[in-house]
Amino acid sequence: MAQQNIPTELGTVQISRLLRQYAFPAIIAMIASSLYNMVDSIFIGHGVGALAITGLAVTFPFMNLSAALGAMVGIGASTLVSVRLGQKDYLSAQNVLGNVVMLNVLISIAFTVVAIIFLDPILYFFGASENTISYAREYMYIILLGNVITHLYFGLNNVLRASGHPQKAMMLTITTVILNTILDPIFIFGFKWGIQGAAVATVLSQIMALCWQLKLFNNKSELLHFRRSIFKWNARIVRDMLSIGMAPFLMNAASCVIIILINNALKRYSGDLAIGAYGIINRLSFMFVMIVMGLNQGMQPIAGYNYGARQFARVQEVLRLTIIFGTVITTTAFLVGELIPDLVIRAFTSDEELISLSVYGMRLTVMFFPLIGAQIVIANFFQSIGLAGKAIFLSLIRQVIVLIPCLLILPQFFGVTGVWISLPVSDIAACIVSTVMIVQQIRKFKSEKL
Repeated sequence: MAQQNIPTELGTVQISRLLRQYAFPAIIAMIASSLYNMVDSIFIGHGVGALAITGLAVTFPFMNLSAALGAMVGIGASTLVSVRLGQKDYLSAQNVLGNVVMLNVLISIAFTVVAIIFLDPILYFFGASENTISYAREYMYIILLGNVITHLYFGLNNVLRASGHPQKAMMLTITTVILNTILDPIFIFGFKWGIQGAAVATVLSQIMALCWQLKLFNNKSELLHFRRSIFKWNARIVRDMLSIGMAPFLMNAASCVIIILINNALKRYSGDLAIGAYGIINRLSFMFVMIVMGLNQGMQPIAGYNYGARQFARVQEVLRLTIIFGTVITTTAFLVGELIPDLVIRAFTSDEELISLSVYGMRLTVMFFPLIGAQIVIANFFQSIGLAGKAIFLSLIRQVIVLIPCLLILPQFFGVTGVWISLPVSDIAACIVSTVMIVQQIRKFKSEKL
């Protein structure tokens, strides 16, 4: 054990330095991941057409549901690894790695089989029409065939980050983006594969990244590495992973439901191109949310380790800094969306009707974006310290409890405008509830401080 690399700096190094060290690679990785998704949209928009963007947008609920399952395992595992390392329970941390691999394989295979069998009915339910179903089907079928690769890649990257290697996790994500960006134009324009070319590029880039991960986790000098003894089903570890990971699962699953409601409402009140407009807006706004999530990924091992070690002052400090930076990021998104939406949307399409619809929707949806940086951080903070119930509630308050009623009621009075304004209304409500809950938690930390 003495020759293995065991991360201890999380409990001793200055918090601001740690957050920079862990969050910066994660932020770069999240930006890269966002660009990964945006690259497909940009090449499809210019290489295939406006309706193809709508077809791609119809697949978003599928992608979110798959991501929800992956996040439930991957993020749950990364939190568990961080806490166990803080408690110096190294055997449990090692066993988490083996169970991550097994659980991801089982879940992804089951998801793929069910999704392929019912692909067309599901896509119609998600908002596809006769004009867009062929694009959605062609793209999603190939993505589903590579679903096992996707789940393993994201799950192992979470564990890699939590075990003290944020830079390597970042480089893996950047590598997939670079490969995808190179392969997209080759397959879409060069081979004339259309929207299928974008899907093939996505899967191939993840296969290459997974091969690199497998090599890293076969390094026996690391505390967490592959060996036969860790590939044993451990019901307690699986239960703990799924319990902690339930918050991001519900958040992503709720996003799936929300996108379905939005797609169908937009199709009803405005038509197919409005779904494409939301697809563009979602890609752009999600990029800033992903940056905040990168901050959260940097915060997670620091908060988890110090919470496990009962160093509550350090836990509070990493929370404070992450909230500040998160708010700066979402305020930047607000300024972009209000001041230069036309400029950024034209990167995706030259179709004037689609541009007009996108600009209108974007200005409404980012109206209260400065508020959600803190809300996202707070929800993920509770998850990071293992308080899954609170994290789940905060995930649901914004995505389900407020937003779904708004999407069902407001469009009946305001038409397509009601669809767009439902999003900022839920942002305000979620921010208020999150603030109350985190103030209560900080008071508890102060009463327990050693």
